[in-house]
Amino acid sequence: MRSIEQLTEEILSLPNESRELLADKLVESLEFDTDSAIQEVWITEAKRRRDEVRDGAVQPIAGEEALAQVRRLIGL
Repeated sequence: MRSIEQLTEEILSLPNESRELLADKLVESLEFDTDSAIQEVWITEAKRRRDEVRDGAVQPIAGEEALAQVRRLIGL
């Protein structure tokens, strides 16, 4: 059986797309104890934000631009 270090080395040599897919699968495999009330609040908020974008109430911006704005605001 390979060690974590060996697996890590092998995984890091994969192309970006493969590592991204693997990371998604690993996160999905984790078990999270989530409070159903909190989960419902987040689902409601996500749907509200989705609807605002769909209805044109808010204009989405690219993630890179959002990060640039935050960095300017905090002086980085």
